[in-house]
Amino acid sequence: MNPFCFGSIVENEFFTDRTEELQLLKQRLDSENHIVLISPRRFGKSSLVQKVLTQIQRPHITINLQQVLHVRELAELIVREVCALYPSEKIKHLLSSFRILPTISTNMLLGTIDVTFQPNIKEDVALEDAMNLLSNVSTPEKRLIVVFDEFQEVVQIQKGLDKQLRAIMQKQKGLNYIFLGSQESMMTDIFEKKKSPFYHFGQLMHLNRIPENDFRSYVVDRLPNYVDNSPIVDSIFAFTKCHPYYTQQLSSAVWELMTYPRISEDVVEIAIQQQVREHDLDYERLWNSLNRTDRGVLRQLCFSRNPMTSRLDPSSTTYSSMKRMLKSGLLIKEDGFSIEDPFFNRWLQGYLR
Repeated sequence: MNPFCFGSIVENEFFTDRTEELQLLKQRLDSENHIVLISPRRFGKSSLVQKVLTQIQRPHITINLQQVLHVRELAELIVREVCALYPSEKIKHLLSSFRILPTISTNMLLGTIDVTFQPNIKEDVALEDAMNLLSNVSTPEKRLIVVFDEFQEVVQIQKGLDKQLRAIMQKQKGLNYIFLGSQESMMTDIFEKKKSPFYHFGQLMHLNRIPENDFRSYVVDRLPNYVDNSPIVDSIFAFTKCHPYYTQQLSSAVWELMTYPRISEDVVEIAIQQQVREHDLDYERLWNSLNRTDRGVLRQLCFSRNPMTSRLDPSSTTYSSMKRMLKSGLLIKEDGFSIEDPFFNRWLQGYLR
């Protein structure tokens, strides 16, 4: 069985390091404080939080705001997750106090629950009832943890939604909120700007790349050892720069080549080329969907040895382009701007020559 995992929540033996972050999250969840966890996409925020939730064994639900288009849908999603977590008799009693009753249906074969409110209801009322349900089901012995994933989307769903949520949350006791976000500038605006409703509402944490020394032993121990695999691991990290997702992806491809054809010479380069070929059509479609300014920025980044600095004129088209591609996840901002996917970066280098 391939010992590397990517593309889904990383659990059990596939989870690596993050020891300090795990301990810090546990400590903060021991209080009634809330947590704001920020990192670029695919850095392992969801896997880290899932690991913590598994270890502390407290009731929890996760709400992904990227799935939400309207306030009504947010209320439905909250009620659905609570209904799936708690006994029906308890929920039935609490739902009876709702000012607007939802329709709840259960698929016995699939084991799923569907919750719907009528389209023309007062959405703010439905959301308030749904949010109050969270504190009503939580108990001192088993405090509920509510995870809001991609929370920066709150400002896109409806104007004033952040104010409504903050007004409800500040009155609640006996539960923890964890706010995850992949757009650093938007999340910082939400939680660090004084005029924002969520100003200093939670303790801020930034999730960085896994340090190479900590990541190295994980990869070395899992690659076949019929040859000295240290140079192979060096090449993997030189390409992925310790990005958690892409390190797992490339290591997985290298393991397959070393295990079945038993290739060891130039195995990392062969694996990289293999991954680029497999995603060629996706990368071409992505490139064709971009405008000329975006393409120019990517061309400059993929052939540059140094990440582009963030000192750009906010009124320039380049600044707007980079801001847009940061939001979409194409770019990543750390010490400077760079292309998030190293395989896409390699594809560009070949396509644009």
